Amino acid sequence: MEMTLEAVLDKTVNVLDESKKDIFEIAESSRKEYENIENDLLIIKGDLKEVIDKVDRLERINRKARLKLMEVSRDFHHYTEGDIKAAYEKAEETSVEIAVLKEKEEQLKIRRQELENRLINLKKTVNRAESLVSRVSLVREFLKGELTNLSEHFDELKQKHNLAIKVIQAQEDERGRVSREIHDGPAQSIANLVFRVELTQKLMDKDLSKAKKELKDLKKSIRLSMQEVRRIIYNLRPMSLDDLGLIPTLNRYIDRYIDQTGIIINFNVSGTEKRLPKSYEVTIFRLIQEGLNNIHKHSNASSGRVRLDYASNEINLLVSDDGVGFESDEIEEEKYGLMSMEERCKLLGGSLSLESEKNQGTTIKINLPIKKE
Repeated sequence: MEMTLEAVLDKTVNVLDESKKDIFEIAESSRKEYENIENDLLIIKGDLKEVIDKVDRLERINRKARLKLMEVSRDFHHYTEGDIKAAYEKAEETSVEIAVLKEKEEQLKIRRQELENRLINLKKTVNRAESLVSRVSLVREFLKGELTNLSEHFDELKQKHNLAIKVIQAQEDERGRVSREIHDGPAQSIANLVFRVELTQKLMDKDLSKAKKELKDLKKSIRLSMQEVRRIIYNLRPMSLDDLGLIPTLNRYIDRYIDQTGIIINFNVSGTEKRLPKSYEVTIFRLIQEGLNNIHKHSNASSGRVRLDYASNEINLLVSDDGVGFESDEIEEEKYGLMSMEERCKLLGGSLSLESEKNQGTTIKINLPIKKE
């Protein structure tokens, strides 16, 4: 019985392998057809543009020809019958050409629409085939007895799915925050500036001294608006990372963090400071930013520490605080922030470890091996 079941499973797996191969071939065939149609569509679009340009050119010529025809028809005493005939033939000739080209234009548009519809359908076919290949692979692994690995795989997928949802939500929250900041800050300021410029224009004719004072105030307001715009841009992506490097950018960020939160952060750098690949500098900045955000949001700390250690072939990073800490079963509230940090580390082949106890603060340790980009 056991042998029979094994044989059935093997046969089923073989069928699945063949099905997977067939589905993959369908996907490849559809992908190639998609590429061919894309090329055809480019040609059609080029032909259509050429026809439209030619129609535009002929319509200009036709308008001139009809004007000429009207002119010779009104003043036939000064023009010969040959002149009138030539003007008429020129207008008629271009009219016929335009009609033919417009018919061609219409046919090309229909063809373009057909190809675009086919591309949409082929894309759906490719996506469905790729999805089926993935599903067949999962079923095959299940039948081969990889239940444990499959369970872990599903857990990982679920975790990543949940993380993706949180990341999307975080992105939308960030966009909403930036939108509100722009609306409540620079947008309001600019609207006010427009009003004040209009007022100044009126004052120029009535009271020059008041106009000059208003211009002086306007200059101050514009500078304040520029500072606000720069602050928003800095929060999105510090330009100083490219211009000054990681350490000066972190110094500026931490100083601003201390001013805004009142939490004292001790920042130390050890080892030989050096410029790192951009992906590393951005990742390190975001890791520290997220770590400090967690301290501000969750720790109720009065002070913290950031330590950055440059080694020959790796970067070691530590972010700690003297806050309330938490037990391992209380991590849920901060889970996705920490998962986001861990995912950033993994993208660069690094690792993250967490140490925390109730009322003993929290310490995050990160190791990033340096690989040349």
